[in-house]
Amino acid sequence: MIPVTTLEGKKVAIFGLGTSGLATASALFAGGADVVGWDDSEERIDYATSAGIPTADLRTIDWSRVSALVLAPGVPLTHPAPHWTVGLARAAGVEVIGDIELFCRERAAHAPNAHFVAVTGTNGKSTTTALTAHLLAAAGREVQIGGNIGTAILSLKPPQPGLVHVIEVSSFQIDLAPSLDPSVGILLNVTEDHLDRHGTMETYAGLKERLVAGVQEGGTAVIGVDDDWSQAAADRVARAGRDVVRVSVRRPLADGIYVEGGRILRAEGAASREIALLGGIATLRGTHNAQNAACAAAAALALGLSPAQIQAGLRTYPGLPHRIEEVGRYGSILFVNDSKATNADAAARALACFSDIFWIAGGKPKTGGIAPLEGFFPRVRKAYLIGEAAEEFSRTLDGKAPWTIAGTLDKAVAQAAEDAAAAHLQQAVVLLSPACASYDQFRNFELRGDAFRKLVKALPGVK
Repeated sequence: MIPVTTLEGKKVAIFGLGTSGLATASALFAGGADVVGWDDSEERIDYATSAGIPTADLRTIDWSRVSALVLAPGVPLTHPAPHWTVGLARAAGVEVIGDIELFCRERAAHAPNAHFVAVTGTNGKSTTTALTAHLLAAAGREVQIGGNIGTAILSLKPPQPGLVHVIEVSSFQIDLAPSLDPSVGILLNVTEDHLDRHGTMETYAGLKERLVAGVQEGGTAVIGVDDDWSQAAADRVARAGRDVVRVSVRRPLADGIYVEGGRILRAEGAASREIALLGGIATLRGTHNAQNAACAAAAALALGLSPAQIQAGLRTYPGLPHRIEEVGRYGSILFVNDSKATNADAAARALACFSDIFWIAGGKPKTGGIAPLEGFFPRVRKAYLIGEAAEEFSRTLDGKAPWTIAGTLDKAVAQAAEDAAAAHLQQAVVLLSPACASYDQFRNFELRGDAFRKLVKALPGVK
């Protein structure tokens, strides 16, 4: 745990008593703060109370005595409307922050030179976070990994020399972290997402840029430059005097890191040198993973790893669950769990990796649906549509790829497996890559992916 000493003796309100909220309350207690928590869920309030955390309806407290409101990242700060706690806090002149901000303040107060790698982007954040941490750990560094990837940041060890924190940071968390100042900041990419929470692409992209713009003096901003938003961010951050390492998987760079022919190359001036090879690493297949690997390699180089150490780490990377995860085989049929693909752009990354795909898609639809994926439809032998998006997706696919409305995941898996077996292909792939949020049938993408894995393992003959 990281005791939050920077609010010692002050009253702090917490809204959102999930995993990160409970960790925040414990960390604030350990640092000597006076804490009061609340949640929209009576079950979470009861659990927090039983764990010894004081709770009270934040509508009834004296906000003039409160120094800060720590807001869970899933709670609206601005759009579609500020949460009622935000309104109360702002009316009283109380700052609204998140747990990432508390970490940054503790690091600044006690170990400002401790290494802190922060990773953001529309897609690839979790893989790049996990891969960066793996490269460092494989090279013998002591690493703590957390943030949006799963472990609450304040549950980790405190910042200290010799310890590297590798933290995934979402746009929601950046919005609540005005002091965000990593020693290495990674911005992978920016494409349309979460506009219901940020209002406009300009606002969303600006938040992503803040992570790399805030890199501390002497630090490194690693920025993927294969989209216009990120390219513009790289130019602005460089003009502001920060050390920027540009990364591309689409073209060679005169100065930066790029991927060509399965090789990660570092260009400096007119010369380039090989950093690592990606060929044959199943957990890093696809152009999107080449970008993740190149950005992780750039961060590792900035932290002093050698190309040989990076290559060794890449070869032993085990991959993440729910991200193009091979979960079973039956003869020539490969079953792949890509439940984390919650939008079209993410699903495109999986569809680009395979041919002869029996595609399971659907859930709670997002703006644009699967229309942007039309270029991949020739790879789809048949689509099996589930959830709220099934009718909309069928209209997009009609005349472009065979489809059926399976309705539920269990029916989709059974039908896709049967059709893949009957096709007698050299390599068939049953792919769950929903291009949708999971909220209609599953609480989150992890539960959806776990259900897929269990259904696949239950099929006769699957290994």
